[in-house]
Amino acid sequence: MLFMQPARWSPGGLVNGKRRKPVSTSPTSAAPADQAPAPGTAPHGRKAKATRPSKPRRDLRAVWLVGPAMLLLALVIGYPLLRAIYLSFQANRHLDPDTGMFVEGGFAGFEHYLTWIAQRCMSPNGTVVECTSGMLPTDFYPALGITLFFVVVTVSLETLLGLWMALVMNRSFLGRGLLRAAVLVPWAIPTAVTAKLWQFIFADQGIINSLLGTQIHWTTDPWAARFAVIIADVWKTAPFMALLILAGLQMIPQGVYEAACVDGASKWQQFTQITLPLVRPALMVAVLFRTLDALRMYDLPVIMISESSNSPTAVISQLVITDTKQGNYNSASALSTLIFLLIFGVAYVMVRFLGADIGGTQEAGSKPKRSLLSRLRGGRVATKKKDEQAETDRGDVPDKGNATSAKNANTVATAATGGQR
Repeated sequence: MLFMQPARWSPGGLVNGKRRKPVSTSPTSAAPADQAPAPGTAPHGRKAKATRPSKPRRDLRAVWLVGPAMLLLALVIGYPLLRAIYLSFQANRHLDPDTGMFVEGGFAGFEHYLTWIAQRCMSPNGTVVECTSGMLPTDFYPALGITLFFVVVTVSLETLLGLWMALVMNRSFLGRGLLRAAVLVPWAIPTAVTAKLWQFIFADQGIINSLLGTQIHWTTDPWAARFAVIIADVWKTAPFMALLILAGLQMIPQGVYEAACVDGASKWQQFTQITLPLVRPALMVAVLFRTLDALRMYDLPVIMISESSNSPTAVISQLVITDTKQGNYNSASALSTLIFLLIFGVAYVMVRFLGADIGGTQEAGSKPKRSLLSRLRGGRVATKKKDEQAETDRGDVPDKGNATSAKNANTVATAATGGQR
């Protein structure tokens, strides 16, 4: 019987005098102690949990500060606007031919809008007929024409006069602060006071007729009354235009004018090539604000001339008040909505196409945009330089004489093309 002799262990890892081979206990051998574990794994081979970066907390302090003001504006401006739009689609109370009693109107669609635009009026028996002379909707188009006439004339005169006043106040001279304060006095006077003041001046026995030595009926003659309103409006609001334009002139650096003087530019060249392009953003904002204000003119012609809807100075805002006094709140709301759409359309055109920068994206005194022709010429020059660089990189450089000839030919061709354009 054979007996198995147990193996004897000896120091140094020897078994029965022979070195013992290491035995692996797992398919993958353990990593050495001094070797770092792979990224994303734990020290014992387990995968570590991925840690997500914590999201930064949103700072809501701005919302709490601006929120009450926005809510107040929504209540003061948003609700009346939505209420006016709602009433414009509601019918007026009318007489029911079957019962002979007044009933509530209900939904009317675009009937009130057609009353003003298409001159369609409601007869006493409830049928739609064409508006006749003497009805309020017949004064819509004359009032619209007078309103646009006032806007074009007053804004043009106020822009020219305000620009001249701003250029004078922008200079350095003794008493400039006193002049700036005095210019703002007409704008600070309330419109009702201004209207009564000019009504006394344009009276039949007033100052104007006494100075001119004539007898012009400024408050009754149609064109005389319109020019009287224009003069009063320009006197009052030209300082407002001057104030906004002056703010734009203050942003233009003086170094630009000094460089122009060194180059020998005249005063007219400095005005047309430096002042006007750099003050254009502030100028267009002033024109926008004044245009929107002139479109809703009401108190000056009413107090100064007449509140009648068929007066020679009647504007569309007077028709709204007159229609409201007659109890036609729904049709007056429709006319108010039309005025709002008109003002919105004018503002959109001036901001989108005429460059009125109300958002402040282009600062006064910044470099104006290049014209389309300049950008096209700059694009041709950049493309030419890019092609020459590509030929140089390829080692395809032409002979110097040929390059000079080609350059002269390109110059002549460019000049001919520019002359044709």
